[in-house]
Amino acid sequence: MTEPSTTLSPPAPSSEAPAGRRAGIGDALRALELDTRMVGMIGALAIVWIGFDILTGGAFLTPRNLWNLSVQTASVGVMATGMVLVIVTRNIDLSVGSILGFTGMVVGVLQARILPEIWGFDHPLTWVVAVLAAVAVGGAVGAVQGAVIAYLGVSSFIVTLGGLLVWRGAAWWVTTGQTVAPMDGLFKRLGGGFEGAIGAGPSWAVGIAAVLLSVAAILVTRRRRAGFGFPVRPLWAEGVVILLVAAAIVGAVLVVNSYPLPVPVVRRMMEAQGLSTDRGLPFVAHGFAIPVLIALAVGVGMTFLSRRTRFGRYVFAIGGNPEAAELSGINTRRVMVMVFGLMGALCGLSACIATARLNAATNANGTLDELYVIAAAIIGGTSMAGGVGTILGAMLGAMVMQSLQSGMVLLGVDAPMQNIVVGLVLVAAVYVDTLYRRGLK
Repeated sequence: MTEPSTTLSPPAPSSEAPAGRRAGIGDALRALELDTRMVGMIGALAIVWIGFDILTGGAFLTPRNLWNLSVQTASVGVMATGMVLVIVTRNIDLSVGSILGFTGMVVGVLQARILPEIWGFDHPLTWVVAVLAAVAVGGAVGAVQGAVIAYLGVSSFIVTLGGLLVWRGAAWWVTTGQTVAPMDGLFKRLGGGFEGAIGAGPSWAVGIAAVLLSVAAILVTRRRRAGFGFPVRPLWAEGVVILLVAAAIVGAVLVVNSYPLPVPVVRRMMEAQGLSTDRGLPFVAHGFAIPVLIALAVGVGMTFLSRRTRFGRYVFAIGGNPEAAELSGINTRRVMVMVFGLMGALCGLSACIATARLNAATNANGTLDELYVIAAAIIGGTSMAGGVGTILGAMLGAMVMQSLQSGMVLLGVDAPMQNIVVGLVLVAAVYVDTLYRRGLK
């Protein structure tokens, strides 16, 4: 009688130290299963923050500067999430800054000249139509470029380099170089400022919801891994990860709630409510800025899209081995068009944030943003060789890039020197990625 065959699987990695050796820090880190590149990036960000805080005499790590830093990062962070998928497929998009400028001008003309003739100024639907138009125009531009790349076989470098020039010129052509202002009152809130902050109470509500969702996601992931027989973290390690995530979220809420609204603004608010200001003014916190919440929502959505959907798996399969992906039945051309279309749509959303923040649509909007977006994705661990990249890493990379710029501004560094530093950081990030990939072989 023949015994049934069995398939032997390799033993699951254990987080416990080998017999005869005490558990050390290395064993604890392995049990936590933390991404070493992500930990290194957080460490680099901490060094940048502490270094600039020392050089600026304590002006960097203040609630005011950190709040402004988060707002400044939002636009680049949104585009960086899309750039991850572009680079993962072994492509590049040099036109993101120009697409932002073009869609920003379209949005400005739409809400300052076209829609007011239809239903007047400050209509409650103006900002909705403006945002939808920006996403649609940006998505169409990106899809056209993706179609040229996918179906005509033109290099993405050449297509998007041409797009950089074409859409920058188109931005000037929309208004023949004129600046369009002001923007709709509700639309301006998308750019931050005291009008675009949600306050202390709602910020705590957002923070608590984020903690609960994070804990639920960690526990669901643990249960799924255990259900499929994959190794899971020890319970103590799971608890440490949950505490770290919760501490980061609560810390962010405390920082944004420590930045007060300007005194004149608080006085106007109290007078508008019929309250007396004779006995002094209360402390009113900014709370989270709306563009920051938009960027975080995009980050969560893009993470889900890239890790939990068929489209995301196709993207990484194409980046890992394009020939094998096509032979396996993936419509690589259609996926490529969708990737560039998504990149363009995110540029449109970023255009809304940038235009609202300036309260004007200008021809210079988005200039050199392609440099910051690409650098953010690469610093965040996205490999130029394709197939590797994370959304969270790209958003942290955007924070690193914006921190460098913010710190240099506080130090009074000239704009040309800022560009030199950013360029050097980009080259260094690619070199580090090369060394990392060599170490994996």
